[in-house]
Amino acid sequence: MLPTSPAYGSDRSGLISGFLFRPGTAGIPLDTGMAAHWLRATRPEEDGAFAWFHFNLANAATERWLKEHLGEMEAFFDALHEGSRSTRIEYAHDALIAVVNDVLYEFDFEPSQIATLWVVADERTLVTARLQPLRSIDRLRAAVRRGETFDTPVALLAHLLRDQADVLIQIVRLATARVDDVEDTLLAERIQRSRAKLGALRRVLVRLRRLLAPEPGALFRLLNQPPAWISTENVAELRHATEEFSAVLADMTALQERIKLLQEEIAARVTEETNRSVVVLTLVTVLALPINMIAGLLGMNVGGIPLAEDGHGFWIIVAIIASFTGLAAGWVFRRRQED
Repeated sequence: MLPTSPAYGSDRSGLISGFLFRPGTAGIPLDTGMAAHWLRATRPEEDGAFAWFHFNLANAATERWLKEHLGEMEAFFDALHEGSRSTRIEYAHDALIAVVNDVLYEFDFEPSQIATLWVVADERTLVTARLQPLRSIDRLRAAVRRGETFDTPVALLAHLLRDQADVLIQIVRLATARVDDVEDTLLAERIQRSRAKLGALRRVLVRLRRLLAPEPGALFRLLNQPPAWISTENVAELRHATEEFSAVLADMTALQERIKLLQEEIAARVTEETNRSVVVLTLVTVLALPINMIAGLLGMNVGGIPLAEDGHGFWIIVAIIASFTGLAAGWVFRRRQED
């Protein structure tokens, strides 16, 4: 096999890993030369063998190599350059063309840590390509290296979809735990911090659902009229993976609604605290109004200031201010009780 480039995580043609499968046996690693020979072969293997090749699109040579060896796959290459990355699966060129969204290997609840995997599968070959390391595809490669057996490319694809559903289940569980923590500290003083946490979680879940929601519907439409080379057993596996996806998306929707309710509750509490602060400031302003007015009048540098020559003038002014302040306080508290 050609030496791996540390810059790309793949060989010179962009191949990250390749495996040859035969029914009931573990995958056998393939190098680039073997991959090229396999893709050029026009006659299917008689023993039901198939191959899986996983490529790194960050390598500049990958797309050129794929165009040279995949043949007429315009739908696949068009999907590579489309701006829309919503999940979908379609049947074209006697093969399944799929765009699958997944989370990065080092996912940490950031909306930017969601990337795309492109898939093309026919009766004897499965080709996957990605720009960044994805968690689900790495789980599938680990399963192949452990010796797990697969009989068809569709079985491998179904395993990939189940791995993706498992990853999403873990994300939903971790997100639920974070929401539980926010809910437990809702009565504490860290309301602003809780709002930031919930906002970040909701953005991630919204983007995951927006990118992944089309997948079950697209798969169900395909399964209603599957290609002839997909066996009944493989159709059942795909249907099971689709049902798992639908359940995960339902849990994700429920968690989004829970986050929305918590955000509304926190916003209501923040508004209530703000209103209390405004009331306190209003009380202080009303209570300080008499002393400010009288101090302003007596502080004018003009003649005729009353009680200026009286020995008890200071205490008379204090009594007047106290009386007006008491009247203002009584009026304010009476209004609050009426409200």
